[in-house]
Amino acid sequence: MDSSQDSTHDGSDWPVDKLTALRLGRKLVTEVPASRPGRRAFVDITPSRDRSDDRARDEGWVRQDKGRRFSLRHREYDGHRLDGFDHDIGATLVASADAADEVALRAALTAWGLRPDSFVHPWQTDDPA
Repeated sequence: MDSSQDSTHDGSDWPVDKLTALRLGRKLVTEVPASRPGRRAFVDITPSRDRSDDRARDEGWVRQDKGRRFSLRHREYDGHRLDGFDHDIGATLVASADAADEVALRAALTAWGLRPDSFVHPWQTDDPA
């Protein structure tokens, strides 16, 4: 196995704080180029959650899981609607994918031309989703 496969497998190509966020079940987002002027586009990674996460939350802690599944969604919005409640008017789902684990997530991001270090926490973006 070459070193690039090793880094993909162990997550070392992710910034530590972002990989930890994903393993804790927290969503990450990056803004990507939109299809035309006046539009804005975002890709989000949403980790799976299950009953174990609900139990942990009820007990006041957050469960870390290296075996989470992930959903990727590429959405595009009318730029002038992002600040309002009607941000979904004119919004489109450009692409979506599911990843069974961190290795598949990295492969999907590579296929989409995205780098792990481009993702940030949702509150650091204008993503309305």
